[in-house]
Amino acid sequence: MISTNYLKKDVLEVNRQPEHAYFFTYKDSDTALTYDRTRSSGFTLLNGVWKFHYGKHPNDVDEGFFEKEFSDRSWESLHVPSQWEMKGFGKPHYTNVQYPFPVDPPHIPSDNPTGAYRKEFYLTELNERSVIRFEGVDSAFDLWLNGKYIGYSTGSRIAAEFDVSDFLVKGNNTLAVKVYKWSAQSYLEDQDMWWLSGIFRDVYIISKEAAGIKNYFVKTLFGPEYKDAELNLSVEFTKASIGKELVVQLLDHEQNKVFEESILIEKETVNFTKKIEEPHKWSAEEPYLYHLQLMIKNDDDILEVIPQRVGFRQVELKDGLIQVNGKRILFKGVNRHEFHPEHGRYVTVDVMEQDLKLMKQHNINAIRTSHYPSDPRFYDLCDEYGFYVIDETDLETHGFVLINDPDQLSDNKDWQKNYVDRITRMVERDKNHPAVIIWSLGNESGFGQNHLAMAEWARGRDDTRLLHYEGESIRILDESNYEPKQLNQSADFFSTMYTDVERLEKLGKQTQLEQPHVLCEFAHAMGNGPGGFKEYTDLFNKYPRLQGGFVWEWIDHGIKSVNEDGQEFYAYGGDFGEHPHDGNFVIDGLIFPDRTPSPALQDYKRAIQPVKAELDGNKLTVTNRYDFVALNHLKGCWVLKQNGKIVKQGDLDVSGVKAHESETIDLPVDLSEITQESQLLVEFQTETATRWSDRGHLVAWDQFTIGNEVTYPKTISTDEPIERFEDGDTLVLHNGRFKLVFDTFKGKIKTYMAKGDLLIEDGPENNFWRAMTDNDSIGHDDFGTSPNRDVWKQYGVDHFQERIEDVKVYPEGSSVAIEVKSTLAPPVLSWGFRSKVTYTVKPNGVIDIDVKGEKFGIGPVTLPKIGLRMNVSKWLEHVTWYGNGPGESYPDIQFATRKDVWDMKSDELETPYIMPQENGNRSDVDWVSFTHSDGTGLIVKGKALNFSLRAYSTEQLDEAKHIYELLKADAFELNVDYKLNGIGSSSCGPGVLDKYKLKNESYQYQLSLEPYTK
Repeated sequence: MISTNYLKKDVLEVNRQPEHAYFFTYKDSDTALTYDRTRSSGFTLLNGVWKFHYGKHPNDVDEGFFEKEFSDRSWESLHVPSQWEMKGFGKPHYTNVQYPFPVDPPHIPSDNPTGAYRKEFYLTELNERSVIRFEGVDSAFDLWLNGKYIGYSTGSRIAAEFDVSDFLVKGNNTLAVKVYKWSAQSYLEDQDMWWLSGIFRDVYIISKEAAGIKNYFVKTLFGPEYKDAELNLSVEFTKASIGKELVVQLLDHEQNKVFEESILIEKETVNFTKKIEEPHKWSAEEPYLYHLQLMIKNDDDILEVIPQRVGFRQVELKDGLIQVNGKRILFKGVNRHEFHPEHGRYVTVDVMEQDLKLMKQHNINAIRTSHYPSDPRFYDLCDEYGFYVIDETDLETHGFVLINDPDQLSDNKDWQKNYVDRITRMVERDKNHPAVIIWSLGNESGFGQNHLAMAEWARGRDDTRLLHYEGESIRILDESNYEPKQLNQSADFFSTMYTDVERLEKLGKQTQLEQPHVLCEFAHAMGNGPGGFKEYTDLFNKYPRLQGGFVWEWIDHGIKSVNEDGQEFYAYGGDFGEHPHDGNFVIDGLIFPDRTPSPALQDYKRAIQPVKAELDGNKLTVTNRYDFVALNHLKGCWVLKQNGKIVKQGDLDVSGVKAHESETIDLPVDLSEITQESQLLVEFQTETATRWSDRGHLVAWDQFTIGNEVTYPKTISTDEPIERFEDGDTLVLHNGRFKLVFDTFKGKIKTYMAKGDLLIEDGPENNFWRAMTDNDSIGHDDFGTSPNRDVWKQYGVDHFQERIEDVKVYPEGSSVAIEVKSTLAPPVLSWGFRSKVTYTVKPNGVIDIDVKGEKFGIGPVTLPKIGLRMNVSKWLEHVTWYGNGPGESYPDIQFATRKDVWDMKSDELETPYIMPQENGNRSDVDWVSFTHSDGTGLIVKGKALNFSLRAYSTEQLDEAKHIYELLKADAFELNVDYKLNGIGSSSCGPGVLDKYKLKNESYQYQLSLEPYTK
């Protein structure tokens, strides 16, 4: 049998069952309360090793492969769930917007990779009603059981269930599945991610009694005071259930009975309402869950028990705001794709839970399931951990913008049932989850009548949730120049992507609109960046109608790979030779592929922290930014430090501070008398261990600098005079403490030694270039940004040349001064800097450096950086600094760092971005030492400088496409920078805010280099 349904736009399924609530049935109440599906009645999981044949097109599969007698001995073995490209069959293919085939709907390529699967399994028992369920198959499949055709399904990221009651047998059974990489429905699945195929979620059989529940819908509705509530229940039964008894039982979280009622089942649908007095409310901050049990009984015999967690919460648009339980909420969210570096979109429950724990630990309270429904078990975890979920329909047609017809499918009624089918199946499956508070109609699919049809269906089926879709909002805002007069029809609130802070504030000030505003995507987390979290969250906290946003995105989609030399690396678009592709645009997450947090995640955590402290004299004001809970779950403390050492400390009792209230506390220390630069650190930690954190987990902090007199590590003095020696272009200054060799022709230090140890091997030299970040390298017309890289390279910033004009050496008391005048400029052009660098070398080996640059000509408006770079000895293994840390920081990405004395190993300073780029900078540094294990080495002193130390050159870092291409040099490159340009988020969004830009202007700064002993 050769099926061609995959070619047909109008064939969405054959024999597929209508979707229903996700549930399992159990034999008794106690077992049901385990929520362990492996203990549920009639459950047979078919995951494991299957036989597999990969064909380059559908006809490259034997016609009779589904027959029981077919021999699959020559076939490969493949674990299910998986995606076949991740297992060496075909190649992964990444695109962002563009379709990887000609855009001619519904037509797809003839070369259509096809996977044929076979699975033999044994059943010892059968009940009267059996179904087989596929939780996710990409992109379409035909199904056979024991040689009989069962059906067909489309819609990759939502379940397909088939009635196999008449086809299963006791004993051996043979399942056969034919999966097509491309189908007519692929036009609706153009999400920004890898194109991967196969059976990538669980497959299982459920065999039940004839009498039982088919579907149910649980709703909770509060009264006007949000005190008492109604539990509304609608249950659909099989015909065989009529005459049986339905027992409805509600238990609290500790499994104490709240109520139990029995109902005679007289028809196939039963509606039930029960008033609940003062129930515990569910929110992301307090995810209190009850246990609802639906029991079918025949006299005294229990036929089935279905457990369902229930959270009493009410979602509504009220007073122009999204409210939960009568209160405005703020989304501190992320967009989450399902991804694993070795398995693609097959993600285990353990990995799901790992993600959610990381999110909670970083103050994230909301998730958008971009851009498709997640594995059904993910929502159970969201209910339990406490997250607000925007559940998104598996729908995106972004590639049509490239043919200037973004609405081609969305406004074509011929595709309407395809659209409605997708939201119908999602809503039916996920409708009983309290975590799901918003349904999304999809992503980046233009806008048209099909979205309105989806919205109409969703509102008719579920009046307890709101609707989201950004496409209509963007259309309204663009046409009104961001001064909208009309409201969304398909959605209940405005939603945009990557809106800059200036426009966002303009929207925040609008008071006439009855719909609030949410950023469904913002702060594109690609590579080093994004910059500017604080500016966004400040607006969210300032303007009530700005109700937060969802960072793009959670994880880098790097695929774990091995190069020809056996070195592991994470691959991105183009690494598999695919065409077309969108490069490393798929590497844009807050966590790395191995789920290690990035610096951006730390910055986001601080920006959205739920507690804020403000200092005025000795008075500390603590503000609770939670929406529901008081701070009694947190322990506050304060620490006063000078030079990294604790001077005083104490506890803060903040337990009585209620949501959105403040309390002022008098600190028992007189801060006004402090002149030496000190830091007052205020921290708020968890009082007890939670499911997602240990006791003492840091939730929020603030730091305040007091005094301005910096105390530097002591400099050793000596009266030993400096001896001077010159030989041609070589100048040698030395005594028993140090030796400096200076190249007067090149105008820079050749080597610098202290007590026989080599410290500096080359430099310092003026430097204005950094390895380009993704945000330096990419711009978008949609956001009014152009790549800084292109502008800087156009002006030759990456190829500055230095022409030495004059070198003077003269005594300065007991010191020796070296004055180097030069011109710094790029080839071809006539702009640059007249530079004067003065080195004052003192008898104790200290080198004071004064750096001046006078701009001439017309160059770029901004520069990547202004600073010095030099090579220092590899034996300097330890780094200690007084400045921002412990992680990297840049002008607009330093919210997660605090000023203190930090200590790290030299090889721990870098951040391993998947696409190598500028990284590892530490800012606001007053001194930094680089030492050997014996404590001797080099110290750099200055005021509010930047430094970075890496094992390879800036040029290497700039040219490399993968980490394995970086070859460690024989010396460290040390950058000591006066100022840096911010990072921004122009890889997909606004560029660097003006206040974080490094203007191309004249400059002057000072620093010193000196031998150091701890």
